[in-house]
Amino acid sequence: MPVRRLSRTGIVAGFAAIALLCLPLADLQVAGHDPWSALGRMLTGFLRPDFSAVEDIFRALALTVAFAIAGVAAGGLAGLVMAPFYRFRAVRWTAIALRSVHELFWALLLMQVAGMGVLTGVLAIALPYAGIFAKVLSEILDEADPRPANWLGPQVDALSRFLWARAPLARPEMQTYALYRIECGLRSSAVLGFIGLPTLGFQLDSFFKQGEYGAAGAIMLVYILLIATLRLWMRPRLLLPWLVAAGAMLTQVTAPPMGAGALWRFLSQDILPAPLRQGDPAGLWPWLADLGRDAILPGIAATLVVAQLALILTGMIAFLGQALIVPRVMGRWGAALGHLLLVVLRSFPEYMLAYLFLQILGPSMLPAVLALALHNGAIIGHLLGRQAGGLTLRPDAPRGLTLWGWEIVPRLFGQFVALCLYRWEIIIRESAIMGILGIATLGFFLDDAIAELRLDRAVVILLATALLTAGIDWLSRGLRARLGARHLRAPGRGPARGVA
Repeated sequence: MPVRRLSRTGIVAGFAAIALLCLPLADLQVAGHDPWSALGRMLTGFLRPDFSAVEDIFRALALTVAFAIAGVAAGGLAGLVMAPFYRFRAVRWTAIALRSVHELFWALLLMQVAGMGVLTGVLAIALPYAGIFAKVLSEILDEADPRPANWLGPQVDALSRFLWARAPLARPEMQTYALYRIECGLRSSAVLGFIGLPTLGFQLDSFFKQGEYGAAGAIMLVYILLIATLRLWMRPRLLLPWLVAAGAMLTQVTAPPMGAGALWRFLSQDILPAPLRQGDPAGLWPWLADLGRDAILPGIAATLVVAQLALILTGMIAFLGQALIVPRVMGRWGAALGHLLLVVLRSFPEYMLAYLFLQILGPSMLPAVLALALHNGAIIGHLLGRQAGGLTLRPDAPRGLTLWGWEIVPRLFGQFVALCLYRWEIIIRESAIMGILGIATLGFFLDDAIAELRLDRAVVILLATALLTAGIDWLSRGLRARLGARHLRAPGRGPARGVA
C-alpha cells in the first residue's frame, strides 16, 4: 500500500500551531537583574581577550582534542562493527538506545562508577557516537554500488565481501563523515568540562563564575579557532599519529580512585529501585508512580515545550540564514560575513550558548530556546546555503532578495522542512540536558537525583529520556517518509549526515 504524502506547508503550519499552544506554558521571562549591563561587560571581555590570565590553556586545549579524538575513534570503531548488521533488530535497537542518551547524561552516570577521569570522558563520547556511527555508516554502505559485491558470487563469505567489495567504495564518504563527527566530538569534549572534565569548558565555567570575562573571551577565541581550522590539522593520513598523541596526553589525567567493587555495587545495589533494595516488591509501583508524577512527567512536558519553541525558532533562523552565504544574494563580501557568522554560531554547542545566555538573561526557558535555535538554525542555514550556491540557474536569473524569494526558497523548501525534522531529535536530546543549568527539563531532575545519590531514580529518568528521544526519532522518520524525504542528501555527506 503506497504511503500517503503529507503537505510540506501543512507540516510547518502544524508545528507552528503546536508552538503557539506551548507559549502559555513556557517561562520566557528575563530574570536577570540588569541584562544589558551584563551583556556589555561580557562583550567588553570578549573583544579584549586576556590570555595572560589563563593558565594551562594549551593543556586544556590539548585535552579537549585528545578526549574528542579518542572518544570519536572508539565510537567510530564500534559503529563500524555494527553497521553491516544494522538491519537486525537487536543491533538497531542497541544503536538507538546508545544515541538516545546525551553525552552529558552518560558522563553523569559513568562518573558514579569510574570517577571524572579518562574512562568516563572517553566513554561518554564513544557510547552515543557508536549508535550514531552505526546508523550513518549503514546508510553509506547501503548506498554503495552493490554490483562488485554481487559479482563475487555466493561462495564468498560475508566478511570478505564487506572488506573487499563494499567498504572500499564507501571509504571516501566514511572519511568525510568521520571528519564532521570529530568536529562534533570537539564540541562534546568542551561541554564535558562543565561537569569537571579538564577541557576548555572547565576553564570557561571557572572564569565566568569569577566574572573574568577577558579570560573567558580568550578561551572562546581559542575554541573558535580550533573548530575553524579542523580541516587543516586533521587529515585521514594523520589519524594514527593523532591517536598516539591523544593516548599520551590522556595518560596525564588522573582521577581519585572509586574503590574496589564500585561497578558491582552500582549494578547490584545503587541502580536497584529502593523498594526492591528494602525487600518491599509491592512498593515498586507506588515508587514509580511518585517518580513519574513528581519528576518524569513534568520533565517531559518542559522538555517538549522547550524543544517545540526552539524548533520553530530554528526554522525561522535557517529560513533566513540560508541566503547569508550565497554570493548572488548577499554579494561576495556579504556572503563572506554571513559564512563567518554561521560558522561561529554552529561551532558553539547548544549547552555552551545556553550557559552564556543564562549569565545575561537569568534562569528561565529563554536561554535554552535561544541557544538551541541559534546553533541548529546556523547548521541548517549553512547546509541549505551550500545547496543554494550549487543550484543551476537560468542565464537571466535575478540577484539579491528577488533570487532568494522566487528561486531559492521554492526549490529548497522541501529540503528545509526535512532538515528541520532531522534536527528535531537532536533538539529534544539537547533540551533534556538544559536541565543541568537549572531549567526544569528532564536533565534537572536527573541531575538532582544524582546529586542526592539516588541513582535508582536517575536511571529511571534516564530511561524516560531515551524513550522520549527514540519516540521523536520514530515520529520524525515517519513524517519524512510521508514527505518523500527518506533519502534526503545533504551536501557531501549522504542522506542528511551533516545533521546527524
